[in-house]
Amino acid sequence: MADDASDNSRKRPNLLITGTPGVGKTTLASEIAERLHMKHINVGALIEENKCYSGKDEELDTKILDEDKLLDIMEPLIQQAADEEIGLVADFHVCEMFPERWFDLVLVLRATTEVLFDRLTARGYKDRKRNENMESEIMQVVLEDAKEAYDPIIVHEIPSNTLDDMESAIRRVQEWSTQWLNDHGQEITSLTAT
Repeated sequence: MADDASDNSRKRPNLLITGTPGVGKTTLASEIAERLHMKHINVGALIEENKCYSGKDEELDTKILDEDKLLDIMEPLIQQAADEEIGLVADFHVCEMFPERWFDLVLVLRATTEVLFDRLTARGYKDRKRNENMESEIMQVVLEDAKEAYDPIIVHEIPSNTLDDMESAIRRVQEWSTQWLNDHGQEITSLTAT
């Protein structure tokens, strides 16, 4: 087992897809993982499966995340991907808690207010929760958090309003991944979008 899942020990890149709830993180991450033969970690599902919360905030109608427990669960998953020499794509609406060494690229998905409103309404979000997420998107909270937590050169803002936006993002990630592999002296034959 390598010392850690840092850039120096990995043969394939790791991506973090983040953004306000409802912007399409899990959908995009799943597609990238499938098409580019990467491991997908749906952090929200991992939290639920492992009960990584310490209570519930009734006022905000949300669970209180136990970050330490989550990171302890994720560390071996990220190391396993490195050991198996496969890339990884994780998605979650919070990005600043993850160690910078885990990721080579951070995509912050953005949606227009109209698209986001419709998506959050379809999810059944209560008015207050929907409004707080809408305000977060308008104020670019996740984008600013990502720029503060990671080297700004690896943080990219990506539109996520349409299927064409998703296809464009997948192509961009494929091109970026190919360049990462070239830069790190790795074979690129197994990295192809289908």
